[in-house]
Amino acid sequence: MKNILLIEDNLEMRENTAEILELSGYKVMCTDNGKTGVELAREHKPDLIICDIMMPGLDGYGVLHVLGKSSETAGIPFIFLTAKADKSDIRKGMNLGADDYISKPFDDFELLDAIESRFRKLAILEKKFDATIDGFTRFLHDAQALTDFKELACVKNRRIYKKKEFVYVNGNSPSGIYFLHKGKVKIFRSNEYGKDYIIAMHSDGEFFGYTALLENCPYAESAEAMEDSELYFIHRDEFFTLLYKNRDVANSFIKMLSNNLLETEERLLKLAYNSVRKRVAETLLQLSSRQTGSGDQREASIEIARDDLAGMVGTATESVIRTLSDFKSEKLIAIKGRVITILDPRGLREIA
Repeated sequence: MKNILLIEDNLEMRENTAEILELSGYKVMCTDNGKTGVELAREHKPDLIICDIMMPGLDGYGVLHVLGKSSETAGIPFIFLTAKADKSDIRKGMNLGADDYISKPFDDFELLDAIESRFRKLAILEKKFDATIDGFTRFLHDAQALTDFKELACVKNRRIYKKKEFVYVNGNSPSGIYFLHKGKVKIFRSNEYGKDYIIAMHSDGEFFGYTALLENCPYAESAEAMEDSELYFIHRDEFFTLLYKNRDVANSFIKMLSNNLLETEERLLKLAYNSVRKRVAETLLQLSSRQTGSGDQREASIEIARDDLAGMVGTATESVIRTLSDFKSEKLIAIKGRVITILDPRGLREIA
């Protein structure tokens, strides 16, 4: 039996909604405020959360924001109930990670259909995939079936490395990540005397090379084939598509990347669930710092195409344009053609 947490401050709405869910075979926990809702979510880890937006104290946006900070609760499907559903409200909720919106008043079928749709998607993406290129191919197939992803070229980009051949070298800029299909690859650093220190060794079914890509910096180590090895290369655009475009896909992909290592998984989850607004602010500050040498400098200007900025942020160009427009209206930046001038770096840092 699936457990659903219902957070709704209106008594009549809460009781009616709970009755609908219980009659449909769900186990329901109820609360009338956001603070208690967060505590129940942390304690019981429900299969799905339904939450009103407009509540005294901690509102629905606040509940979603708090839960999204923890890897234990960030992946719980989250549906908003709202009496107001204009585009700005929906965009705010989706940026925070909401899965769906249901506008009040709603009928039984609308509510149950939204819930069942979420569980159907989860059932597909919670499947176990073999740590092979065939397993990764099946994962991509299921991900495409649930989203508007275009066909990804990951499984077609096969590369062969001979023993002792470098896959990448310390100081090079990453352009993607690697999936090791067959063979062995060592990750190592060399000291000033030329002695190598092996940091990690990878074998069949493992991903590597994504740390530098996530941190947007050159490789801090080198990778070398320890035997003849067969790898598949995943371009950075495809990597960020899998990581950022859909919460469910991201959750499954992160588990594949991290091999369920808790520390790595938690770090990746935080990156994946950062809002578009936060990621744009972080990227602008990084570009400014790289260009001026100081993230604190006012009137720092950056010239960059919106498509390129979207590629760095890992989201659609339209989302970047909307976020830049919001920053402009908040007087955080000024925009003239391709040039973005940072007017308030402190304000951007607060967002980031």
